[in-house]
Amino acid sequence: MSAILVFLTGVAVVAIVKIWQTVLPRYRASLRRLPGPPSESFVWGNLMKITAAHGRLHQAWVEQYGPNVKIHGMFTAPHLLTTDLDALHHVLSHPADYCKPGTNRRTVVHSLGKGILAVEGQQHRNQRRVMNPAFGPAQIRDLTGIFLDKAKNLCDYWGGQMSEDGRLCTYIGDGLSKMTLDVIGLAGFNYEFDALQRNGKPNELNLAFKELASSPPQAATMNEWLRRMIPFTNKFYPDERAVKLDKAEAVIKRIGHQLIKEKREQILSESSEKGSQSVEKRDVRGRDLLTLLMKANMATDIQDSQRLTDDEVLAQIPAFLVAGHETTSTAASWTLFALTKQPALQRKLRYELLTIETDTPTMEELNALPYLDQVIHETLRLHAPVVMTIREAQHDDVIPVSQPYTDERGKVQHNIGVAAKNRIFIPILALQTSKQIWGDDALEFKPERWDNPPEAIANMPGIWGHLLTFLAGPHACIGYRFSLVELKALIFTLIRNFEFELGVPVEDVVPVGGLIVQRPGLRGQKVAALPLILRPYKRT
Repeated sequence: MSAILVFLTGVAVVAIVKIWQTVLPRYRASLRRLPGPPSESFVWGNLMKITAAHGRLHQAWVEQYGPNVKIHGMFTAPHLLTTDLDALHHVLSHPADYCKPGTNRRTVVHSLGKGILAVEGQQHRNQRRVMNPAFGPAQIRDLTGIFLDKAKNLCDYWGGQMSEDGRLCTYIGDGLSKMTLDVIGLAGFNYEFDALQRNGKPNELNLAFKELASSPPQAATMNEWLRRMIPFTNKFYPDERAVKLDKAEAVIKRIGHQLIKEKREQILSESSEKGSQSVEKRDVRGRDLLTLLMKANMATDIQDSQRLTDDEVLAQIPAFLVAGHETTSTAASWTLFALTKQPALQRKLRYELLTIETDTPTMEELNALPYLDQVIHETLRLHAPVVMTIREAQHDDVIPVSQPYTDERGKVQHNIGVAAKNRIFIPILALQTSKQIWGDDALEFKPERWDNPPEAIANMPGIWGHLLTFLAGPHACIGYRFSLVELKALIFTLIRNFEFELGVPVEDVVPVGGLIVQRPGLRGQKVAALPLILRPYKRT
């Protein structure tokens, strides 16, 4: 028997064992008796249809089958999709019992390392404990100037491309992405990406991150599934994407290690100048998030067992880049889209923003603008960049529900039994556009609804604004304050400097993306692209 045949036979055996271990336990759960849509495929269940629908299918299923829906995963294994608030509280407040799926974590670890986006359990608690001081209100206040400076750079970037008649038609996602990349470089670890520089070549780290960001996981295929389930196959048969990612990751690690080395020396030098050989938590003030994180990690008043290793600190660099880059630029794209659909709202917002006499307001001044806050709230409700998140039960459990339901056998049930490996799909967008919660105008962009929000949202889990946009519980987004103030600074600057209008008919703009993230794009295209027409706003 040839070596190749032996290898392929071994892969087949491992694949069968993985399927047996991963899929079969899921059939034991009582949730298989929940109502739900029929499976579309024996291999992929409903997953392909969910991916293609960009989060818009979840609400239709909830309206048809109720708040607790059985959907089918691979090999028709039953999973739970729920908008029941009691169920969501239970799942999101017990992260040890409901973790991110193992296959997803392996993909994140391979691309980004064992940073806060990938780890679970005690490792996650340690990382969060050390990182929390870097994301406090005082620290974000110190970064507000960077947000405003880079937003002004974006205005200059677009202003330099204006035609002779004083207008620019551009795909705004490109400029917004460059701006947020420059922000996270400088605010994240005091590194200049210079993404908004029109002349000159992108630097090495910029190119590496572009490769990382432009190589999302492939669509669901048997080949991709096997690579996730049996990671060692990548060593023997790496695909083109894996090779590019490995090269980009090597650059990020090399430059990241150098940044960490320089910052450690700088922190110790500052301590020495103060006549101290140690760092304490009260010293956690400074410029960028990485410096703040390292100061907190080096503090003498934390236990050695809770300190992060250099590899864990390094893993936060790509985590900062991914979490602080695409989601904010996507949210800004959706905000501008909403304001071009309703020019009167854009004018109302501009009127409020122009009451501020300076181009460089403080964080407190930005947060004190009520209509800006309502616009941001409404964007993150109706156009949540992350439309869904998934958790996987680590053991058999019983999930409480707020209202009894009738299963497929006609029996009334007061909870949902799940088995180990069952997945819980949390449809963020469906929750935030539910007519049962938000009223008949749930699908309309109405910032004024936040003057008198519905009572039903009082029980909505969420770390901010009675929304799940930044999730909830111990795994809620640690950088939500950073993201919100950056987004406010960006919209503040853009609306004061430009008038925006859609460059295509509104019906041509649709969500594009995959299973998790949605971006504004054009009908019939698979890539994000939102053409807007910009004109400088002339203040009188």
